[in-house]
Amino acid sequence: MINSHKKYAKVEGHPNLIRDLSTNAIINTDSFSSEQYNKIRNSKKQEKQKIEQLHSDVEDLKSSVDEIKQLLRSIVNGTWWTQIGNSF
Repeated sequence: MINSHKKYAKVEGHPNLIRDLSTNAIINTDSFSSEQYNKIRNSKKQEKQKIEQLHSDVEDLKSSVDEIKQLLRSIVNGTWWTQIGNSF
């Protein structure tokens, strides 16, 4: 994982972190932690996508219910028949 011709230094107080002395970047050498982080990040991304899809579905249902309510009102008010007659 670590290039042998680069210089690295341990990060004090963090046994799984090293500093690349040429770029000053901190590198996590604990692959298990990195994998866990990626799993959690991907899980949260999927959850967010599900929530967005549910929101979209609810908006579609609300629109459909509004259309049904309009049709029911026109039937109750007797205007539905005139609307059908005009479409023929």
